[in-house]
Amino acid sequence: MKRFTREEVAKHNTEDSLWVIIDSRVFDVTRFRNLHPGGASVFMDEGIPGQDATEAFFGLHRYEVLEKPQYARLQIGIIEGEEPQITGGIVRGKLSKVPYAEPTWLSEGFKSPYYKESHRRLQQAIRKFVDEVVYPDAQERELDGKRPSQSVFDQMAELNIHAMRMGPGKHLKGLTLMGGVVTPEEFDYFHELVISQEISRCGARGYGDGLMAGCVIGLPPVLNFGSPELKARIVPEVLSAKKFICLAVSEAYAGSDVFGLQTTATKTEDGKHWIITGTKKWITNGTFADYFTVGCRTEDGFTVILVERGEGVSTKPIKTSYSSAAGTAYVTFDHVKVPVENTLGEEGGGIFVMLSNFNHERWVMCCINVRAQRAIVEECMKWVNQRKAFGRPLHSLAVVRSKLASMIARVESQQSWLENITYQMCNMSYREQASKLAGQIAFLKAHMTRSAQLTAADAVQIFGGRGITQTGMGKFIEHYHRTVTFDALLGGAEDVLADLGVRQAMRGMPSDVRL
Repeated sequence: MKRFTREEVAKHNTEDSLWVIIDSRVFDVTRFRNLHPGGASVFMDEGIPGQDATEAFFGLHRYEVLEKPQYARLQIGIIEGEEPQITGGIVRGKLSKVPYAEPTWLSEGFKSPYYKESHRRLQQAIRKFVDEVVYPDAQERELDGKRPSQSVFDQMAELNIHAMRMGPGKHLKGLTLMGGVVTPEEFDYFHELVISQEISRCGARGYGDGLMAGCVIGLPPVLNFGSPELKARIVPEVLSAKKFICLAVSEAYAGSDVFGLQTTATKTEDGKHWIITGTKKWITNGTFADYFTVGCRTEDGFTVILVERGEGVSTKPIKTSYSSAAGTAYVTFDHVKVPVENTLGEEGGGIFVMLSNFNHERWVMCCINVRAQRAIVEECMKWVNQRKAFGRPLHSLAVVRSKLASMIARVESQQSWLENITYQMCNMSYREQASKLAGQIAFLKAHMTRSAQLTAADAVQIFGGRGITQTGMGKFIEHYHRTVTFDALLGGAEDVLADLGVRQAMRGMPSDVRL
């Protein structure tokens, strides 16, 4: 690359020969000027033609603009004796150096009692994978609405990421996890937390759910309550991403009210099959699922049944606030005939199947939610450091610092609460988790999702108009603000979960206490 002095660049300051300096790199924008999306006149503003336009550029553009081929080719040289100093966007596989951009256990100089070397090895491996494989696909699919690319599913399967997202258990036995950075025997809920939080960094909420979120919530009932024959047939093909599964409980008639479901399952006269009739709504991954873990009303209560896509099963997409990459579906079961061997758990015992699944589902959502909030903190920290308003950096305004303080306090406290609950999960039996942690997890999720909405609103205020624009500097803020309420509904609405937590606490009140 050719070297120029700043004096040489300064001579090219006319419409016929227009150069600019951005981070010690020299760009010839003479012919590009009239193609500039923001108009040609900005190139002739004071301090731009032939000058160092670094500050002006980063006040208007994300770093990734410089990396796009159509703009990178405009670079003709570098300033003599200088080298580019600015890094931006995702530095693949690396930790961010922005304060509070990483949880404390990943921050230099901080210690944690929860994480071992295997957690750190897994974090490094999964971050590299997400940055190199998942992130590029996420940005494309979130926009075009197609489901995540099969090549991404396949690469995740090769590393047994789908299996690890089910949490610790017998299903991991004999598998090589993430190339061997962690063994099945040492894999715990903190390893799963690492995976969930790293995947959430893809910055595409709909795509993130499309990345087999249906498997995370739909396969555990099969793993925990399916017959050996059913598990032997279904689990391998789902964890290898050859087939897809989803959880189908919510209906237009009943969301958080599981007992209000109207989908019915009645037995045939010979007792060998279920006949399932009804509809399900807002089913994540439903448009491309091969299997549906379905909650049904039966003669003796509530029963969960695994239904295969086939005759009588139809799906159609539902357009929501986030990308259709999630595969959100309206599902119709029209007299679907299903073998009774597909019953998960006992007939009439479906509420136990669902309740045992809710804790893990909500905990996973907490892992994702707090990491997504942290990504917004990072975006805001970068923005207030480079943006100037009223002639000074944005962070010099007390009102802006106050918003940042609240955002940081929320995310740090929530991560600590999450890690405490995760530690309890690692040291409790499944039955103990169900009795002791349902309220804790419900409280945490309700608190997180309410806090996330506050963070989204604060971030929009900090970014201004850019925070409501789907491209450019504030694109991740706009996306987050538009999709943040999903977590407040999926897995149980905030008010329902908060009430669940209080009711569980009241059941534990000793009868002999008084003021």
